[in-house]
Amino acid sequence: MCGIIGFTGYKPAQDILLDGLQRLEYRGYDSAGIAFFKDNSGHVSVRKTAGKVNDLRAICDEENTSSTGIGHTRWATHGGVTNANAHPHKFGEVTLIHNGIIENYHELIEKYDLKGKLKSDTDTEVAAAVISCNYSGDPVSAIRAAVSELKGSFAFCILFKNHPGEIYAVRNVSPMVATHTDDHGSFIASDLTAFIEYSNSYFVVPEYHIMTMTDGGIKLEDMEGNDVAPQYMTVDWDVSTAQKGGYPHFMIKEIHEQPQALSDTMGPRIKDLLPDFEEDGIPDSLFEGVKDITVIACGTAMYAGNVGRTLIQNKFGIPVTIAIASEFRYERPTISSDTLVIVCSQSGETIDTLEALRLAGKYTDRTLAVVNVKGSSIARESNYVLYTHAGPEIAVASTKAYSVQVAAMYLIGCKLGLVLGRATEAEVREFISGLKNIPSLIEEVLKMEERIKGLANRMVNTKDAFYIGRGLDYTLSMEGALKLKEISYIHSEAYAAGELKHGTISLITDGTPVIAIATQQNVYSKVISNIREVKARGAYVLLISKDKEITDETVCDEHISIPDISDELTIFESIIILQILAYYTSVGKGIDPDQPRNLAKSVTVE
Repeated sequence: MCGIIGFTGYKPAQDILLDGLQRLEYRGYDSAGIAFFKDNSGHVSVRKTAGKVNDLRAICDEENTSSTGIGHTRWATHGGVTNANAHPHKFGEVTLIHNGIIENYHELIEKYDLKGKLKSDTDTEVAAAVISCNYSGDPVSAIRAAVSELKGSFAFCILFKNHPGEIYAVRNVSPMVATHTDDHGSFIASDLTAFIEYSNSYFVVPEYHIMTMTDGGIKLEDMEGNDVAPQYMTVDWDVSTAQKGGYPHFMIKEIHEQPQALSDTMGPRIKDLLPDFEEDGIPDSLFEGVKDITVIACGTAMYAGNVGRTLIQNKFGIPVTIAIASEFRYERPTISSDTLVIVCSQSGETIDTLEALRLAGKYTDRTLAVVNVKGSSIARESNYVLYTHAGPEIAVASTKAYSVQVAAMYLIGCKLGLVLGRATEAEVREFISGLKNIPSLIEEVLKMEERIKGLANRMVNTKDAFYIGRGLDYTLSMEGALKLKEISYIHSEAYAAGELKHGTISLITDGTPVIAIATQQNVYSKVISNIREVKARGAYVLLISKDKEITDETVCDEHISIPDISDELTIFESIIILQILAYYTSVGKGIDPDQPRNLAKSVTVE
């Protein structure tokens, strides 16, 4: 949620800020604004508005020579969606943008006697006021004093009057990355997609370090004033990867990118058809003596973890617990030094997951992060990290991140099976041989896009939809239902098919869409019986299975046959169908699937 960009350098800042904010739109927002040193003097000008970045462009200057500025897209937390609540906020000598939440802002209003002096309803303006009240000419001293009083999460970019050409920054929890280039100047952002056009090199701003940016470079110091050298990293994708590339939306582009993302994620970790994490620096000793596994995640990452749990328990007999990150940190952990904790997050910045990781780290040093972003907070704070190589995922609804997370869980499961003696090398090679074929089989499923698009027409006007399956198909159903509800706003739920008679079947009325997945042969006949039950009550049934055809009209109204593969791997093919179905349902309803209402790509605030 919320996007930040700052630039000071050798070019006009306004277009760089606006273009950067446009690339951050995927994070979700409801207002936008910029601030800059007018004519590069000591006067700070602000332009902001509720609405989209294009609305902000409309109120910006046609010509703007300022070479230093900050920009923000806001997702409302404190205070409604109004022009006054949009960032940047100006108080006294300070102009500030902020990601996060200041939890003690009420107390700070009282302490600094701010009642009647604030122009907005936001905690951010309070933070600006606290910095301003502590400012007597030295920006770093003012930031240091103010930060010591703030409780909560924050990423600040700050302009100080009479310090033209300078941007100051500090953060706690909320992510920020930065870079300097000799050709352009210095950049800072909440996400490197904002400045990837100018540099593929970046560093993560360390927590509780104050950063001073000028056109000539970046100075980083800790709270005691000691200089700290930035730790630069390089990304292996460029700006074209974060563009639509001819597709109407990022979501459908990213659905089509899954074969490549899976190949890039699995390829380096498979040697002689066995899992190999040597290049990741993950030793076999991490898995030795593991008695149980806890997977910590939220949303789509949690559903990927559920798939991993089902495979690892059923195939290798290792107990796996799925922990919702936002609940885990408020419960008594049942983990020990023999527990492998797998923390799953696309961004590596999900606040609930990060805090749950920190709690888990008090009980075990066997923490393994599965993340997509190099240098992210979760990656840095885990004992070990396995990066998924999906490239940037811009659409809010996760697609390729889900597939590569499942693949990572499968490889981890295979490694555990080998190290713990729960599987032979021959058994693992047979399984991984099938796993390597997944990208080409997904290509076959993607050829069904037009047919699935036609089936989505049946979904556009429905109010409710249900997904059913057993075993792995049930775990898949949960992600399928999430995809539909988050981008089409249709109420959709997933149920274990065997639970229908325990209450759920009362919700089935004439014409209710039921998406049934039946790819697991050991429960196939049971699922077909469950399907007949909903069909007999008037449900419109779309069946996904490995059958070449279904001729019995009592089973389904529509049938999609997926390429034949072992039951444990069908999830990769089936999820493509469910993602495409959700996408075209959203498009058919006239909704932008990339930016569904009320949702943000990365949840960095509790």
